[in-house]
Amino acid sequence: MTVFQTNDTERMLQQVGEKREAIRVAAGCRAAGLVLKNASYVNVFTDRICRGDIAVAGGQIAGIGSYEGKEEIDLSGKIVLPGFIDAHIHLESSLVSPAEFVRAVLPHGTTTVVTDPHEIANVMGTDGIEYMLQATRGLPVDVKFMLPSCVPATPMDESGAELDYHCLDGFYRHPRVLGLAEVMDYIGTVEAAPRVVDKIAAAQVRGKVIDGHAPGLSGKGLNAYITAGVQSDHECSDLADAMAKIELGQYIMIREGTAAKNLDALLPLLKYPYASRCMFCCDDKHPGDLLEAGHIDHHIRRAIAAGVDPILAVKAASWNAANYFHMERTGAIAPGYRADMVVVDDLETLRVRSVFKDGRLVAEDGCAKPFEIPRIAPELAEKAHSTFHASPLTPSDFRADAPKAMLGLVPGEIVSRNLGFANGIDIAGDILKIAVVERHRNTGHIGIGYIKGYGLSSGAVAASISHDSHNIIVVGTNDDDMAAAVNRILSNQGGIVLADRGAIVSEVVLSIAGIMSEDSLEQVNSALEEAKRMAHERGVGTGIDPFMTLSFMALPVIPELRITTRGMVDALTQTLVTYKEA
Repeated sequence: MTVFQTNDTERMLQQVGEKREAIRVAAGCRAAGLVLKNASYVNVFTDRICRGDIAVAGGQIAGIGSYEGKEEIDLSGKIVLPGFIDAHIHLESSLVSPAEFVRAVLPHGTTTVVTDPHEIANVMGTDGIEYMLQATRGLPVDVKFMLPSCVPATPMDESGAELDYHCLDGFYRHPRVLGLAEVMDYIGTVEAAPRVVDKIAAAQVRGKVIDGHAPGLSGKGLNAYITAGVQSDHECSDLADAMAKIELGQYIMIREGTAAKNLDALLPLLKYPYASRCMFCCDDKHPGDLLEAGHIDHHIRRAIAAGVDPILAVKAASWNAANYFHMERTGAIAPGYRADMVVVDDLETLRVRSVFKDGRLVAEDGCAKPFEIPRIAPELAEKAHSTFHASPLTPSDFRADAPKAMLGLVPGEIVSRNLGFANGIDIAGDILKIAVVERHRNTGHIGIGYIKGYGLSSGAVAASISHDSHNIIVVGTNDDDMAAAVNRILSNQGGIVLADRGAIVSEVVLSIAGIMSEDSLEQVNSALEEAKRMAHERGVGTGIDPFMTLSFMALPVIPELRITTRGMVDALTQTLVTYKEA
């Protein structure tokens, strides 16, 4: 078990010294280390634009008014906002290391993210959580953690580990752990299954926050889910679902990611009296979106452009999340609060000019300042690069001797439809074979089914990113290319592969646990965009992200049908779907 200890006496003495200095600065007895002069800033307590000099001392805002500093920056004509907070993200979904992710989001004003490391935990268990804690230590973005509640997502899935509440217990002592992450097994929760309720109770005993994941849950089931202790939801794709959950006391995380985009549907929540119960999150964000659209600043910009009060949009990106997660002295421009600040030109374009973290300039004019990369223990790094335990496959491994269930993609969503059964590939009818290959324990399990709506007309696409257990998911027009694509992933120790007529035509290598790359965001994005181009050339619809969308087809907690190593699963009943002759 991992146990975290801190030297409370040393910490207290350090804080006393910093506090005495900040008090002297606030009282005007001593010059501040930094003063942002003539600043206009968003006051999250009065919902107004206020003005004054912002004095910084010891990493916190010491005072607002008229101050002098050793360093002074004139912000006339600019607006200062609290640092942005992503309330729910899986850092692994960026496909790059945490440090590379931070380098990408800092220039966009993000100073805190709340991550759920269940992607890597499904591969490496508690070693995966420890890996991410080490990989995020000391970065210029605060990386807070919610402990994975569902590893695996449901008993229908096969992952690299199974984490009960005993496995998680030691991590609650870590100062960056805020609570229990999205409780995806909402069926188990409603049924009061011990595997779920034990974890919720353990978090509650420690006074921790508990996040939810219950798309479409309503009525008595929703009442039971909330009674269990689940406090939020980020899976609302329509206003009625979100309103039902707000009325029963939940917070809503408005998600705009790469695969799931719910911002437009939920914008009506960003008004009184609902706005205080809302915050922004990305959930999953691919490199291209980070480079082109940005991060939480994109949410704010989009909301304001749609007519949302700019101050309410800013609060959803900062104060609301800080308040929900009990992040003390975070999320506001006020005395005693952490000096996490974003300087923008105005509240229309929301162009980020500079970013301060704990009073230190960390990004300016679209570029992050250099920072030290955290060191990861060698044994952990070795484990993270040796996570594939499966034998090479042959085309015959994908043979289907009987009709299999067929799922249908829904454009712009990660939900699917149950389209009955198919008894073979029909390229002209857009019916393809889909499979998930178990890769953690060399069980040889391969679940096979069919998919409609993907559009591939030649070859096969495979990826070791298949939420959340991250077995190998593959969709193809023929068994030969499906086997070739999967075998290439095995030899690369992870990634995304396109195979066509026996040749590997494009690939992205993801050698960290099979879900993250060692390369820069720009390099990964270049390889990923080339792979997307190849997939679209082969018929995948332009409105579909060929890999992000595919990855969610293996997550058996999202309706209606999903493909797992055991076969097609009805996500609503958590039962296998098999063909029975009339």
